[in-house]
Amino acid sequence: MNPIAFRLGPIQLYWYGIILSVAALIGLIVVIQEGKRYQIHPGFFLDMVLVGVPSAIVGARAYYVVFKWEDYRNNFWDVFKIWNGGIAIYGALIGAIMAMIFFFRLRGYNFWRIADLCAPGLIIGQLIGRWGNFINQEAHGGPVSEDFLRTTLHLPNFIVNQMNIEGVYYHPTFLYESIWNFVGLLLLLWLRRQPFLRSGELFLTYFTWYSIGRFFIEGLRTDSLAWYASNWLAALMKLLWSPMGLLFHEGEMSYGTVRVSQLLSVLIVLIAISLIANRRFRKHQERYADPIASNRP
Repeated sequence: MNPIAFRLGPIQLYWYGIILSVAALIGLIVVIQEGKRYQIHPGFFLDMVLVGVPSAIVGARAYYVVFKWEDYRNNFWDVFKIWNGGIAIYGALIGAIMAMIFFFRLRGYNFWRIADLCAPGLIIGQLIGRWGNFINQEAHGGPVSEDFLRTTLHLPNFIVNQMNIEGVYYHPTFLYESIWNFVGLLLLLWLRRQPFLRSGELFLTYFTWYSIGRFFIEGLRTDSLAWYASNWLAALMKLLWSPMGLLFHEGEMSYGTVRVSQLLSVLIVLIAISLIANRRFRKHQERYADPIASNRP
């Protein structure tokens, strides 16, 4: 499949960019619709995107460069050549969240209340955006047989054929993550209408759900950002991933002993659960369904 959708003279438009744009647009529409239930003007969310998207891009690139610094230390200007590839979802989330903490405060909103509204939109963006990796034949897992894709997974021809890269078939990890996120979306849509849900818990549930899936799926990939960690930490990561090993072979890493995304996933799950428990223990009473108001005129 040609990654270039079409050309306009010297300008090339890639499917990857189109898919990410559509993913962001659909996610934004979902957030705006939920915001209307709380009388939040759509313009607020448009401003949020104008701040959040650039911050996410910077974070995604910075995250990648930090863990691949050996590739850039002697070619510093390549850091800015983002069109050559090299971004990371976790970096994008970190960059966007840091920007939103200040943006929401500037607009007079509680961070957790708006973050809750954004959670379904974020996971929608991720479940659609992964199909950009499918077009580019990237972010896949280790080698598998054609029979595994056709007979075991019952995948349609267009996916099987795209997973054939130079005569070798690979795990469609993009699909695994997309499906995982779709189930997560259904969970979030159900949770947000439950009377027991308190503020901040939908956003933290989103992060927990995504991180659990990312931890196990990341272990199948062969292009993970990694680093050389202590033996005990590497052994712990392998132990936590071992249930997945009953069904699949772990993808081989080209370097390092611990995948960065796996370690970060574990930390995020622990932090998110701790925050939920702490807020419950402190009897934080504000619920998701409560009105949202800015303290700024």
